[in-house]
Amino acid sequence: MPGGGFVRLPGGSVVVALTLPRPSERSAVDGAPEGGSVRVLVHAANRARALTRLRNLGMRAVYLRGNAQPPTPDEITAVLHHPDGLLWRCAPDRAEELWHPIRALLGRS
Repeated sequence: MPGGGFVRLPGGSVVVALTLPRPSERSAVDGAPEGGSVRVLVHAANRARALTRLRNLGMRAVYLRGNAQPPTPDEITAVLHHPDGLLWRCAPDRAEELWHPIRALLGRS
């Protein structure tokens, strides 16, 4: 089940973190879909705008119910220092993996 949460920053904006199923991709080896989850971070003026940013990218069924998994301080720092304010990486977190721009997840250039 997808989990997520948010943190309101002192300036009034929010950082929303969601754990979502990874979009279906085909494996290069056997053509089977690769599964797993991704952690998506969005910086926006409010929660509704953060979810709208994801929906505009094609993630139509994204909802934030509750605040069970708010972003960590490291996640907040990462998204605030990215020019797009929209990042992802595999979940559960792997220490060696860096944050990626959302274009890399959606296959856009």
